[in-house]
Amino acid sequence: MGLKDKTLYMIGNAHIDPVWLWRWDEGFQEVRATFRSALDRMNEFDDFVFTASSAALYEWVEHSDPAMFAEIRQRVAEGRWQIIGGWWMEPDCNIPSGESFVRQGLYGQRYFKEKFGVTARIGYNPDSFGHNGALPQILKKSGLDSYIFMRPGPHEKALPAHLFWWEADDGSRVLAFRIHSAYCACPADISQHVLICADAIKAPFDSTLCFYGVGNHGGGPTVANLECIRRMDANPEFPHLVLGGAEKLLDPKAAQAWPLPVVHDELQHHASGCYSAHSGIKRWNRQAENLLLAAEKWAVIAQRVTGQPYPTGLDRAWKNVLFNQFHDTLAGTAIEAAYEDARDLYGEAQAIGGRALNYALQALAWNVRVEPQEGMKPIVVFNPHAWPVRTNVELEYGDLHDGDGLQEESGRPVALQTVQSWAAANGRSRLSFLAELPPLGYRTYRVAPGTAAGKAHEADGSSTAGRETAEAAEHVLENGRFRLEIDPLTGYIASLRDEQAGCEVFTSEAAVPLVIDDPSDTWSHNVFKFDHVCGAFRASRVQLVECGPVKSVLRVTSEYAASRLVQDFTLYRDLEQIDVHVTVDWHEHFKMLKLRFPAHLHSMKATYEVPYGHMQRFASGEEEAGQGWVDLSGLSRDTGDLYGVSILNDGKYSFDVNIRDIGLTVLRSPVYANHMPAVPVPGKEYSFIDQGIQRFTYSILPHTGSWEDAGTVRRAAELNQRPLTLPGATQPGGKLPQSASFLSVDRENVDISVLKQAEENDDLILRAYETAGVAGRATLCLGAPLGDRTVVVDFGACEIKTLRIPRDPAQPVLETNLLEWQE
Repeated sequence: MGLKDKTLYMIGNAHIDPVWLWRWDEGFQEVRATFRSALDRMNEFDDFVFTASSAALYEWVEHSDPAMFAEIRQRVAEGRWQIIGGWWMEPDCNIPSGESFVRQGLYGQRYFKEKFGVTARIGYNPDSFGHNGALPQILKKSGLDSYIFMRPGPHEKALPAHLFWWEADDGSRVLAFRIHSAYCACPADISQHVLICADAIKAPFDSTLCFYGVGNHGGGPTVANLECIRRMDANPEFPHLVLGGAEKLLDPKAAQAWPLPVVHDELQHHASGCYSAHSGIKRWNRQAENLLLAAEKWAVIAQRVTGQPYPTGLDRAWKNVLFNQFHDTLAGTAIEAAYEDARDLYGEAQAIGGRALNYALQALAWNVRVEPQEGMKPIVVFNPHAWPVRTNVELEYGDLHDGDGLQEESGRPVALQTVQSWAAANGRSRLSFLAELPPLGYRTYRVAPGTAAGKAHEADGSSTAGRETAEAAEHVLENGRFRLEIDPLTGYIASLRDEQAGCEVFTSEAAVPLVIDDPSDTWSHNVFKFDHVCGAFRASRVQLVECGPVKSVLRVTSEYAASRLVQDFTLYRDLEQIDVHVTVDWHEHFKMLKLRFPAHLHSMKATYEVPYGHMQRFASGEEEAGQGWVDLSGLSRDTGDLYGVSILNDGKYSFDVNIRDIGLTVLRSPVYANHMPAVPVPGKEYSFIDQGIQRFTYSILPHTGSWEDAGTVRRAAELNQRPLTLPGATQPGGKLPQSASFLSVDRENVDISVLKQAEENDDLILRAYETAGVAGRATLCLGAPLGDRTVVVDFGACEIKTLRIPRDPAQPVLETNLLEWQE
């Protein structure tokens, strides 16, 4: 095949980082300048076509330069301005939740349809550092049947071809294309770039895509680029060059007849360190995502039950979150000042979501009917999940008196424990109790005088009221299921024994805080394992700080160099998991902190949560992106029975499993925005990431059987979306009972993740997904306020379903796509 027999479709673009080595206001300027430049090139070259993604950037132009926006709209109508991507931003493609990826398409595609009359057909994330394996389903159900990416490159991920079918676990496929060489090019002569792309064409194919234009800080195709393309097209020593859009090649219907390979895998790894860089933004992201999901659920229910208006502004809150999920921001690889802006955007999102949630819960609680009783104060506890939840609840409380106890609505006593209040003042207490809550509903508990079943004292001297206390000693906690022993010299778990299963959970010391030498740049380019241990935290104190009828807590305070680590190991009398509340005060540079958990297993497999799914991976010690949990299951070395342990978390995204040893990456401390080959100069002042105090919680969930049997997905969801409490907010004349459920699902492997109002009317949108890779039929029960319906839904393995539920119960429930449009 001669060069002139090959065709390159030249994709004029400007990959724009609205935030990276600059703040968003500078990014704003680069967007306007780039879009102006592209429009000018169209006036100068009548065959020039420009391609651009990211609805957020178009919204900037719409609000700041209506005349330019009108020009863009005209060029879109002519077909010379190609809208690609279909998402609000080009996000990191591992860290956001599954629902965040849905909202990227929901708000992006609907914006493009409203403003330009079109939607994108091609997904576009050329600079994101990896791509989770659930994306093909989310793309397909968002109207995107093709996908363009560049990272990981050929040296990081071997693929059978640059063009292939990318398949998710549910069977969804998109036509995927890995960019040759680069997504941008120099501002003048691009002949070498063109020849590299042409060399990638292999029989039986005779064409490919070639991306050009100045990028990252914007710019786009230059006059020199376009003149160079004209010269090369006329030169017999170059391929045929056609200016156009990516759809010239990416035609999924035509591709059905092409001999293309199928890749059923995630697309990893490029920058393994970015999943643990900047703990703050990772935690802000997790908190904001879960707050907005809870706010939507309770706002819908409050509107249907009490008439409380459904809040406006939740879309703006989501768009703030989506903007901050831009791949250089959420990955922790931008300049330090960018995180002040990100903090403010997350703060606005959480303020909007927090107000919406509070209005909804207050409206519901004040309609719960509770007859007055002298000295009694009700506590309404709300469960945001569509399954029954049995969990520890804690809340700040005023005016607790000696002899006060806790009761269910039936009058049955509930064990109550007071723990240290958040306030260092008289008259305030913090209550801890085990709540048993109905699916997506609430239950009313009562603090009442004269109902305490006796009084106990905790290790710190504060009082408890309730029944028997879980056994605790200076370094040992027991609850009938587990015996946890802490080594007083090291502060590590010396033993965690499952008394019922007759086995040790760990094969040696666990929860070991190892310090890793990490001289890599902010991304950790070309680093795939972090295993150069240079030290470990050691205990300076181990003490029993709580011991009561609900829980007992061993506090381990450890030190390393100038840093301090506090782990509160919490064992509940009636729960089968160990929660560990962590405070880190970190002052190290070019170091990483990992917690290690060597499972006492053989013949094991490692499974990680990914957005709206899970992924089984090699236990090779490579750093991996994950979400709320990682699990290692196999055969117990003590009993030979199927056994495992899940490590849950509420704000971490980076892990490794080395054979049978789970590593939870707590943090990294590189220099902000340090990109190889630049090397920090000794003696110069730099800002280092993750300095100072941070807090998070992880849970150890040992289990017989598999993670599916153990309910790992649900336990992680319960850790991340906690029950919500309102003390004192009821009235005698309320119309609601003291306990109610509004929505439930009967299959343990089906998670209802979303209940919200439809974008364009007052229909309900319900989203659910199958969590265990097992097809089946689920029954969804909606209470009277939601239409008093029973809906039977067939789920394929790992399938995401979106249902539109009309307000009129006489109208049928319809399945819709992720954009809330009927297909």
